[in-house]
Amino acid sequence: MNNSKYEVVIGLEVHAQLLTKSKLFCGDSASFGGQPNTHVSPVTLAHPGTLPKMNKKAIEYAIKLGLALNCDIEQNNYFARKNYFYPDLPKGYQVSQHTTPICKNGHLTIKAGDTSRNIILNRIHMEEDAGKSLHDVDDKYTCIDLNRAGVPLLEIVTEPDLHSAEEAFAFLTELRRMVRWLNVCDGNMEEGSMRCDANISIRLHGAEKLGTRVEVKNLNSIRNVKRAIEHEVQRLITIVDKGEKVIQETRSFDANNGTTFSLRSKEEADDYRYFPDPDLTPFNITDEFLKSIKETIPALPEELEKKYTTVFNLSAADAAVICSDKESADLFEAIIKHSNNYKSVANWLMGPVKSFTNEKSIELADFPLSAKQIAQLIQLVDDGKVSFGVASSRIFNALIETPEKEPLQIATELNLLQESDSSLVETWVDEVLAKMPDKIKEYKSGKKNLIGLFVGEVKKVSKGKADMQIVNKLLADKLNN
Repeated sequence: MNNSKYEVVIGLEVHAQLLTKSKLFCGDSASFGGQPNTHVSPVTLAHPGTLPKMNKKAIEYAIKLGLALNCDIEQNNYFARKNYFYPDLPKGYQVSQHTTPICKNGHLTIKAGDTSRNIILNRIHMEEDAGKSLHDVDDKYTCIDLNRAGVPLLEIVTEPDLHSAEEAFAFLTELRRMVRWLNVCDGNMEEGSMRCDANISIRLHGAEKLGTRVEVKNLNSIRNVKRAIEHEVQRLITIVDKGEKVIQETRSFDANNGTTFSLRSKEEADDYRYFPDPDLTPFNITDEFLKSIKETIPALPEELEKKYTTVFNLSAADAAVICSDKESADLFEAIIKHSNNYKSVANWLMGPVKSFTNEKSIELADFPLSAKQIAQLIQLVDDGKVSFGVASSRIFNALIETPEKEPLQIATELNLLQESDSSLVETWVDEVLAKMPDKIKEYKSGKKNLIGLFVGEVKKVSKGKADMQIVNKLLADKLNN
């Protein structure tokens, strides 16, 4: 991408569907799926005489995310009507927020490459979702599914504070981790529960005035956001370099060929004719209510990563993997209540545990072993009773098959406990060396990597029971003297 002449300026608008059981203004189910038009009622269908009622849980989730993102909370609040034609929103208008977004300002810290910085937020506001128009069900007609109409959304709006596709990718990745961490949204872009619009412009380096922006709508994956921005930046550069004028418009992204195409000229805010919704009373967020929500916010990823690197002396890479999602961090925290070998706990999480969940395509929440059992496996290795290889393969697998047992019990039943009797281990070492006089000569002539061969043979002879620390010491003594 040749943009050394230009500064790229990007602002993102992210819609996150809240994990409430019901819709924003009625009791209809907000769950994904279901047969078309089954999660509806007279309120969703905007029958005459029906009235909305606010969903308190949606307000809690909005505040929870706002506090986690360092926002100011607007305590005196109301909903507004946003007017323009939605073919799949029966009221003909959308209930949203305009002059009083529930969260203002704030920031989200991202890491892009070797640097980290705060991306400044403009606002987070609540609104209801529209339904879904289906164009591929009938050859002659567009079909409407109103199950999604009225589902609560948060719109997270950044300032024009991002300057590359890579930063946008990092922002969305971090935002998705945050909404999942707080359990306010599942972040599933493929199912539409998190969607992104990107506002993109370019200007000469050093210029103060922003260039004419274009908006790319409804991007349904983080990777496609990055691809769309990369394409659009190059398109804008080509237009400006030719001396042509950039048209302010709304565009869509074709994921098949990686290009954008025009949808319509961009509306201005005045076109929406916002006014306070007369059917919904203004609401006040009390200090007590704010305090009660603050108390539900768990330790956030940045805080935990700092603790893991400074207090537990883990590497930044280990801390980042552990904190990649809350389930992983929760399991780590649970295990270290029974073990203070933090590095081994991290290794087990990133090794055997992760491999098992990936292989079985299950979530960590469905992992069959308890935190205490994993800590007991670690202790077996730390005590020299079994090797990591034996613990992570044979005992781990047997434990998954019989999770009611303890690791030591399985190790004993399978005769896997390491033999620490030096005289017995020396017998095995001598047996191996007696069979390999030629290899001993090669080792003494300089082929020191043959030590691995000797160790492997002792493992075979002892059927994996020899204490490897004793084996290595005996081999070093006998081969180097």
